[in-house]
Amino acid sequence: MDTALTARTLSSFRQGVQAGMSIAIGYMPIALTFGLLAKTTGLTLWETVMMSVIVFAGASQYIALNLLTLGTGGFEIVLTTFILNIRHFLMAAALNEKAEQESLWKKALYAFGITDETFSVAAMKPGKVNASYMLGLIFVSYGSWVISSGVGHVVGERLPKSLQESMSVALYAMFIGLLVPTLKKQRKVIWLACLAAAFHSILLLGLHMSKGWAIVISTLLASVLVQSFAKESEESDDAL
Repeated sequence: MDTALTARTLSSFRQGVQAGMSIAIGYMPIALTFGLLAKTTGLTLWETVMMSVIVFAGASQYIALNLLTLGTGGFEIVLTTFILNIRHFLMAAALNEKAEQESLWKKALYAFGITDETFSVAAMKPGKVNASYMLGLIFVSYGSWVISSGVGHVVGERLPKSLQESMSVALYAMFIGLLVPTLKKQRKVIWLACLAAAFHSILLLGLHMSKGWAIVISTLLASVLVQSFAKESEESDDAL
């Protein structure tokens, strides 16, 4: 009985690893770039790797680099990261409906590794998912992200100093590259970006608020307003 259970566990783990290979390959260039930019931002190799180990969230880590560059405090960075990743509560809840009945600690363990990519792969898997499958999926994805972050930092150390300093501009270029395709598809994102920029300018220049809190509050205000207007618009369309 124990042998059959062990064989099933190993089989599920291998399936997870196989399913996560494409994610691991896709993470490599993004994590390498993160490590490179972390070096130019002033993070040490240890700090860069530990951020990937503890946070494991690409967009949040890139934004954290930007906030560090602006001199934002630690609490504001953590709060901004929390707001940005609040969607993970929804993803975890949705995945819980698809998961087999297992102990809470196992679900809590692999819940840490839920990202947009791992969630998509797990959600599209036929049938139920178990802890062994999820751990295999996350193991290879997480490992790729952490290792590639460190490699990117090491590569960054070997670049000429002038090139390292100029790489900070790449952080803003990456944000623009990620934002533009979304702007083409969703008008709501345009309003969100414009309102957040307007609120940030008012709070920073008009009220002389600190940069960190100005970013956090402007993001919250813009998100609430845009979502409220979008909901009202949808309800009006349904009424018609």
